[in-house]
Amino acid sequence: MLLWQLFLSFLKIGFSSFGGGYAVIPMIQYESSRYGWLTDAQFQSTVSLAGMSPGPIATNSATLIGYETAGLTGAIVATTGIVLPSLIVVIIIAAFFYRIHSNRWVKSSFYGLRPIITGLIAYAAIHFGLSNHAEVVMSCTTLATLLIGVAAFWAIVKYKLHPLMVIAGSAVIGIVLF
Repeated sequence: MLLWQLFLSFLKIGFSSFGGGYAVIPMIQYESSRYGWLTDAQFQSTVSLAGMSPGPIATNSATLIGYETAGLTGAIVATTGIVLPSLIVVIIIAAFFYRIHSNRWVKSSFYGLRPIITGLIAYAAIHFGLSNHAEVVMSCTTLATLLIGVAAFWAIVKYKLHPLMVIAGSAVIGIVLF
């Protein structure tokens, strides 16, 4: 009965978890207190630990609550319950996309998104690179970094080298130079 409660509760949370992991914490707390799985202090500790752990906080919380209430089996059941809705949605979207991926309009749309994505990545790199709003000073380090970047781009575009080889080569050059 407890395992079934865990599964259904976290399945319901998984289906209604819009807004990210922190947005579902109140729903998880409601279900936890409704069934008496954890005290308020235990719930606070569980959410704190889930937030510090790598991965989504909602999934981590489900796993920890499941473990606290029903051991390893409870952790598996609760985690399955919270992850299953997302898995179902992803499978449905993938099946739909697989049917239309060769459509001319879809291909054109994705091809048109490439420069936008490239621009967003470049903006993020520049924005974070100059996050302290200091003046750009051309130093040897900056010049060497730019040259490595240009050489990496050239190696991929001109010589069609595999990106992993270019990344590894850039890393070696960076280690040697810096």
